[in-house]
Amino acid sequence: MYNISKSVYVNSVNIIKMRGLMINKKMHLLGRERSVIREIFEYGRKRKSEIGENAVFDFSLGNPSVPAPAEVNREIRRLLDTERDTVLHGYTSAAGAPEVREAIANYITSKHCFKTSSDFIYITVGAAAALTSTLTAITNEGDEVIVIAPYFPEYKVFIERCGAKTVSVMADCDFQPDIAAIENAINEKTAAIIINSPNNPTGAVITEEKIKALADMLTKKSREIGHTVYLVADEPYRELAYGVSVPYIPCYYKNTIVCYSYSKSLSLPGERIGYVAVSPEADYARDVYLAILGAGRALGYVCAPSLMQRILPALMGASADVELYNQNRILLYNALTNMGYTAVKPDGAFYMFVKSPSGDAGELCERAKRHELLIVPSDSFGCGGYARISYCVAREEIERALPAFAALAESYGLKGRKND
Repeated sequence: MYNISKSVYVNSVNIIKMRGLMINKKMHLLGRERSVIREIFEYGRKRKSEIGENAVFDFSLGNPSVPAPAEVNREIRRLLDTERDTVLHGYTSAAGAPEVREAIANYITSKHCFKTSSDFIYITVGAAAALTSTLTAITNEGDEVIVIAPYFPEYKVFIERCGAKTVSVMADCDFQPDIAAIENAINEKTAAIIINSPNNPTGAVITEEKIKALADMLTKKSREIGHTVYLVADEPYRELAYGVSVPYIPCYYKNTIVCYSYSKSLSLPGERIGYVAVSPEADYARDVYLAILGAGRALGYVCAPSLMQRILPALMGASADVELYNQNRILLYNALTNMGYTAVKPDGAFYMFVKSPSGDAGELCERAKRHELLIVPSDSFGCGGYARISYCVAREEIERALPAFAALAESYGLKGRKND
């Protein structure tokens, strides 16, 4: 029984009746209970209002501090000066403006040496819309979708909204996919697997060797169970990699659907622009693409923001200054490991995964609050024992926070050491 108040009655089919109003219980829960990440962020806002902005060190949210490349504002101004308002601010085709889809397809073909076309590109309202449209299209009630823990918490929300079940498989000790464990989790109900590289929350980049092994296994298992297992590649951090190559998954596994966002690569998280790219080589590729379009229609995504669509052709290959994130990564990793913390050295994204000295993620994050450090417990990412530190903040904030991290280390009796 789900109890809100005495005035609320809950029936057995996931409906809340409130003074004659019938609402969905799952949706009410999602609105009532924010994600752990958002809860910590809101706690930080409140705390800053109490003791001052610079007295709180908020490493909770993956909100880029590096500005968008200059080309973004330049192209927006050019479009505003040269294009008709009815074009810039009007509807595009539901799948996206044809010339934008063509530019993206050409870029993928050139950059990744993977031949595709605009017929398989769908412009979306960021990565969330890309993922929800894709999962709605390729799953049915009772299906299963495998996620690799630790994973972005909203995957579970997106999957279960479709009536499918989330199956979590723990990564190996290096935070790479455990191929044998994934194989054991696949059965006749498995519709898809989601991978995220570079990874949120660990910063790990899946190696080419692992991608090849995963592709071979999925091909074999799809034959065994009698239907295609699609691989959904969630790639908002693709451009944020530090000296390592990020394999383009469709080059290795034909039944891949890429969900991409410009939020991180162009530092435009609030503009909500991304795309779905269905591999033209996938089984039933055209039908999958049409189902994704239909899912977007059913979910109410009429078209992605028109102005943001139209800046993209001029920005293919552009990126925010990744080196600034790299400098933060080096500073934070070296400082924390010298203090005695055990941390996963990230190869991409802008997150650091730090081991809890007590083994309890929640305990570490609560103790960190005593030093005004806001970090996210790994339990919300599907595994225990770690905390995520988002280092996409200004370098000065990391420098100011180091004494607090040192005091936290002292509270555990950690001894300074290096961790490579």
